[in-house]
Amino acid sequence: MKPTLLIVEDEPAIQLALESLLRKAGYEIVLAGSGDEALALLQKHLFDLVITDLALGQGPNGLEVLHAVKASRPETPVIMITARGSEKIAVEAMKGGAEDYVPKPFENDEVRVVVRRALDRTRLEREHRFLLARLEREFGMGTIVGSGPAMQRVFETIAKVADTDLTVLVRGESGTGKELVAQELHQRGERKSRPLIAVNCAAINRELVESELFGHERGAFTGANVRRIGRFEAAHQGTIFLDEIGDMPLETQAKVLRVLEERKFERVGGGQTIEVDVRIVAATHRDLEAEVRRGNFRQDLYYRLKVIEVVLPPLRERVADLPSLVERFLTRISERLGREKKTIEGDALAALAHYAWPGNVRELRNVVEQAAVLASGASIRLVDLPQLVASEKPSVSVGVNAAESFADAKRRSIEDFERSYVQTALRDSGGNISKAAQAMGLARQSLQQKIRELGLRGGADEDADA
Repeated sequence: MKPTLLIVEDEPAIQLALESLLRKAGYEIVLAGSGDEALALLQKHLFDLVITDLALGQGPNGLEVLHAVKASRPETPVIMITARGSEKIAVEAMKGGAEDYVPKPFENDEVRVVVRRALDRTRLEREHRFLLARLEREFGMGTIVGSGPAMQRVFETIAKVADTDLTVLVRGESGTGKELVAQELHQRGERKSRPLIAVNCAAINRELVESELFGHERGAFTGANVRRIGRFEAAHQGTIFLDEIGDMPLETQAKVLRVLEERKFERVGGGQTIEVDVRIVAATHRDLEAEVRRGNFRQDLYYRLKVIEVVLPPLRERVADLPSLVERFLTRISERLGREKKTIEGDALAALAHYAWPGNVRELRNVVEQAAVLASGASIRLVDLPQLVASEKPSVSVGVNAAESFADAKRRSIEDFERSYVQTALRDSGGNISKAAQAMGLARQSLQQKIRELGLRGGADEDADA
């Protein structure tokens, strides 16, 4: 269906020009010649977007039309048309919820771009809310799986701070799911009906990072043909997720620090100070303390980001969660492709558990989805896994009991593997937990916890190795 736009304009020539321009662009158009007429239409009809002049002669003005739209349908974007010299009022309108503004005399291309961008943003926001609601219904805690102590600490922190505006720094190796933590924090907070805007600081061209974050005015640099709203402005009243913030240039870090402290910034090439209300979640795989010592990261920004810290463990330190993750990925790929859900055989699952997973959960998802698509039978066998993963299968055999349920067989298989793997590592290290943990790529505390969970040696000695 074509988006329906309400144009509120009391000057016939401008009204006609906007109607002709936007009809040719493929939109359905409804016209209102006054604020009163606009308010009456808003009570009877739903519009995908509203364009209103700030000055409307007699009756309600554009700001009153804006307030009426936001009171009845807050998600509907409103674009203001302003006379030259009215920029200060336009900024006030932006604070009141306006999506954008276009100064008179406007250019056709600028109007088309502003309208399309506003409609795209609201469409993406609507789809985002739908998908998050679906995940909430299907998976309970949401998108993150984990049962071990480290993941339970992650869940507890999310639950405690989600409904606050505290800045959160998420740390972990690439592929551990840092973006999922940001989604959970946003979805469980009071801002969940507003945008969650994600920025990959490592993927943005160094010369364009400030324009991406803060926007730019028309003519600010070569190629800046129209004014652009930056990510911080787009996230107003919502959440901005600064992924891989450790890769942000030093000169940009100073401006981000100002936004954290004052919630103010200027667009590139502009002199107007813009205020925003955003919740900030940042993430990095880098050792920020080391980056501070090297002079690559501002110490004041580091401490400003580290109000609340969430640390995600690598997959190799939470092998017990692997069966649940595999089950989730198999469910998702079957739903996405509309195919019968595959199962996984015990030796294939044991090989997955034995692999080191340098790419963490992201790599596991890719491997499982690839195997699910390429496996010829109803279950994924060892031969269906990539050679790199299949070649890492453990020397212990994994017995299969057809009388067991699939879920019970999986749990038993992974527990048998873990017990054998830990026992072998302890034997090879002469009973030294620290050496065994190092050989396994685990933290010493993680290995001690695993020894207790498996009931080995009557529980690990917390203070000394065997």
